Amino acid sequence: MILYSWNVNGLRAVSKKPGFMNFFRRPDIDIMGLQEIRARPEQLEPELLAPPGYHVAMVNHLTMKGQSGVGVYSRLKPLKIQLELPDPKWAQEGRLIHMEMEKFHFLSVYFPNGQKKDDRLNFKLGYYEAFLDYCQQARRTKPIVACGDFNTAHRPIDLAEPEANETTSGFLPVERAFLDRFIKAGYLDVFRVKNGDIPGQYSWWSYRLGERNRNIGWRIDYFFVSEELKPNIVRAWLEPQTMGSDHCPVGLELAF
Repeated sequence: MILYSWNVNGLRAVSKKPGFMNFFRRPDIDIMGLQEIRARPEQLEPELLAPPGYHVAMVNHLTMKGQSGVGVYSRLKPLKIQLELPDPKWAQEGRLIHMEMEKFHFLSVYFPNGQKKDDRLNFKLGYYEAFLDYCQQARRTKPIVACGDFNTAHRPIDLAEPEANETTSGFLPVERAFLDRFIKAGYLDVFRVKNGDIPGQYSWWSYRLGERNRNIGWRIDYFFVSEELKPNIVRAWLEPQTMGSDHCPVGLELAF
């Protein structure tokens, strides 16, 4: 079973760039979680809105067009679909799709960015807590596969310039502490589980100053699985060679 997660930084824009549709049409992908789609259904071409062979779910920001948004394309038929976290406080911005599958819960999530104002950092931290609570509730029935843009690099190895970003949201101690707690609660960062502490592995690069070409990046896009799925992990990888967004796709293969 091949799963992907990709922050596409605008689904309509990325669909017009070379390479995306080739990726999107790949027959080996079973589930594809996309973040920051920034497109409402009425704005999408039929091939993106309802591609043959896929079950599709999308959610968007309730009030601000062109902001956030998450989509999931699944060749597996979901048993149930939940859009957003159940508490209305966290259910306004188009940040979560939960598809319950036969063997696991699949969650595609786009966490808030905390860089603009203190209140957004607090919102991000609150969203983290609500998400963990939600995962723990769902996990009572079957394992969790959670993917998406977590907007935080976990450890110094996960960004190219950790010393220069110690006071930057996305690498603040309080943000990194959540990922520590998430892992302590029984969730595995599958890329590190399968690949160890290899450096220079990033999923996002600023468009400024050619940082992607120089690999000055951050690893902020993840697959986490609850630890009961550890025997099912085959491999986990990043695809920096796949272009179209300022993020790259991240992949996970599971076997059952």
